Amino acid sequence: MTARIVKTTSDTLTVEVQIPFGRSLLESEELIQQALNEAGTVATAQTLERFDSDGSPIEVGALKFTSKGRLPKNYQTPYGETRVERHVYQSATGGKTYCPLEVTGRIIMTATPRFAKILSYKYADLGLSRLCQDLEISNGRKVLRSYAHKIGELVGSVAELKEEVWTYQTPVLDSEIATVTVGLDGTCMLMREEGWREAMVGTVALYDKEGERQHTIYIGASPEYGKETFLSRLETEIADVKQNYGKALYIGLADGAKGNWGFLEKHTEKQVVDFYHATEYLTDAADAYFEKNPKERKAWLDARCHDLKHKRGAAHRILREMDEWTVSVPWKEGPRWDKLKGALDYFMNNTDKNRMSYGEYVKENLPIGSGVTEAACKVIVKQRLCNSGMRWKDKGARVVLSLRCLTHTPGRWNQFWDKIDQYGFQMAA
Repeated sequence: MTARIVKTTSDTLTVEVQIPFGRSLLESEELIQQALNEAGTVATAQTLERFDSDGSPIEVGALKFTSKGRLPKNYQTPYGETRVERHVYQSATGGKTYCPLEVTGRIIMTATPRFAKILSYKYADLGLSRLCQDLEISNGRKVLRSYAHKIGELVGSVAELKEEVWTYQTPVLDSEIATVTVGLDGTCMLMREEGWREAMVGTVALYDKEGERQHTIYIGASPEYGKETFLSRLETEIADVKQNYGKALYIGLADGAKGNWGFLEKHTEKQVVDFYHATEYLTDAADAYFEKNPKERKAWLDARCHDLKHKRGAAHRILREMDEWTVSVPWKEGPRWDKLKGALDYFMNNTDKNRMSYGEYVKENLPIGSGVTEAACKVIVKQRLCNSGMRWKDKGARVVLSLRCLTHTPGRWNQFWDKIDQYGFQMAA
């Protein structure tokens, strides 16, 4: 198989490639992939040369640079490795060299920008072995684990570095956004030196009038990142969303951890404790009070869960009922008492703050569960950083979390690369 350039104009490039037929359709498809990769490599080499200088002296900052001539270098593309001769500059005093092709072409180490985009996207989702296997099987492209790791770390480092500097546009959605929920939670991951530590995840979710989620923004922070810095980033995201959707109702959703409410009360109009956590406490109360009457336990629990979700004032009525139990039961210590008292305290704390008005919210199509944030803990952290045998250094965890938040928030990955394309990788870094 050979690919060759047959025509070049100021606007187009024509490549000719011959593809042999295989003995089966599968073999033919493999041959087509190889041929297209060869054509892509040839075309990229020609395209790269368009970003080179003509060899004239240039100024970089206050220094004058002159060309040392056109020197060859291998570049990695989505289709394969290609070798290009390009001008390399140096000042009269020596020191670091400067390659206009690599700056204007947005080369990242030796990777073309699209190849770096592909590698870093896969690095956000996959361990290095799976990444290399996936790339070879899907694209017919072999790459070393060490190279994929370097590119993923480089791109992730820039993503992390720019988290507090670059802003990303919240999309203008077709549906009218009636509600915005804000949630934050923590989940543990295994660090190399410190053992199990808590990583933070935050979400800002946009809902229409029917209560259907239309868009979700994710942010994550490694255990060493610092909660104050994490909260500052979450505040920035909330402020950006309010610029576009200022008329929406803002609701803080959490699982009941005391440390979250102070932040949520500052940024949301209403706060809701997760309904499903509330039902877990109801289950504890039922287990304690009806320990010897499983049928009564099930009937009571089903009825109270239904009432809690659909009837106004149900939380206060259930609270009074459990309070009466604490007076009437003959046991005032032990595991049963701890469960019942824990449920009572949970309902008392949250009804006092009006965080359990589920019946009212359900009728208004408002979210009552923090499942978006809890799912984010699994999707952003657990699925990538907590696989078998994984232990992380803080830097590695930070860059992966930064990449995953960009790839899982719709629209952000392309916005990030638009900024790389605009500013250049070296300037961004």
